[in-house]
Amino acid sequence: MNVNGNFSSIEQVTQTYLSNPKAVSVRESGKTFEEVFKEKSEGLRFSKHAGERLAMRNINLTDSQIQRLEEGTQKASKKGIKESLMIMDNMAFIVNVTNSTVITAMDQTEQRENIFTNIDGAVII
Repeated sequence: MNVNGNFSSIEQVTQTYLSNPKAVSVRESGKTFEEVFKEKSEGLRFSKHAGERLAMRNINLTDSQIQRLEEGTQKASKKGIKESLMIMDNMAFIVNVTNSTVITAMDQTEQRENIFTNIDGAVII
């Protein structure tokens, strides 16, 4: 029974949502929540820090460059890399592969020391 637009019992909620064929198909597919979440949130993201670094360093990425970063992230993921250095067009990016998130970005002028820490792989694209 609906009371003021709300369900009045847990049984009604259970019947409404657990009998939903879409919910059942996800469970029956054998996919974990993490796998379903990753599928739904595809695409490379930029952390707040990375966005600030891009703006501060006046780095403007083209759609083609973003696509190349996405492809590099996918390749890194297939190799089991979790935190990757990605080098592309005289720029370097640290990417959290697990979350498909660019953590920071720098151009050639800021790579003087050529030391990158906390990575477990590199992709040159």
